[in-house]
Amino acid sequence: MFVVRKLHEAGLTSEHAYAAALGSVGLSLLSWMVSMKAEKAGVERADRWGIFVGEWAPTFFGLGLALAHYENATAPTAADRHSG
Repeated sequence: MFVVRKLHEAGLTSEHAYAAALGSVGLSLLSWMVSMKAEKAGVERADRWGIFVGEWAPTFFGLGLALAHYENATAPTAADRHSG
C-alpha cells in the first residue's frame, strides 16, 4: 500500500491509470501496424511489439483499481463533512 499511497500523494489518480491502460491498448495496435509497415521482419516481429506494449494494460488497470480502492478508503464520509 506504500507505493499506492506515494503515487496518490504525487497526484496520480485512478482515472490516470485507467487512461494509461486504454492508451497502452491503442499503442499496442499502433506499434503492431507500424512494425508491419516499417520493418521487413514480418508478422512475428510485429506480434512481439504488439504483445510487449499490450502487456502494460493489465498493470495499469490493476494500479487503477488499487488507487480507486485507496481513494475510496481515504475519502471523507458524509458524517465527517457534517461534524466539522
